[in-house]
Amino acid sequence: QVQLVESGGGLVQAGDSLKLSCEASGRTFSSYNMGWFRQAPGKEREFVAAISRSGDTTYYADSVQGRFTISRDNAKNTVYLQMDSLKPEDTAVYYCAAARWLVGRNAYDYNYWGQGTQVTVSS
Repeated sequence: QVQLVESGGGLVQAGDSLKLSCEASGRTFSSYNMGWFRQAPGKEREFVAAISRSGDTTYYADSVQGRFTISRDNAKNTVYLQMDSLKPEDTAVYYCAAARWLVGRNAYDYNYWGQGTQVTVSS
């Protein structure tokens, strides 16, 4: 069992930066591939970024490539999402998720989910 708690969301202006954190409970954090997803009002949940257990492999959605950076600190049981050059279309609830076996873009590959943190980008 893994419990995930996101933090760092808020209201920012277009062009600003924000860093999300997701802290995991338990001693097996390094056994999980981690991902970030987001869901805007009236839209389906979509993939944002993913990182492998060791952190040596990362994936990004085309819409955030070059602007967002996913990283992890296994000693702190935490995964991060650095978001730069934010746009109004980045407004959504951001969720972190843990996948026991695969690292990828599909939500159904992830076994555990956090409650989400709201990010609002004003124009």
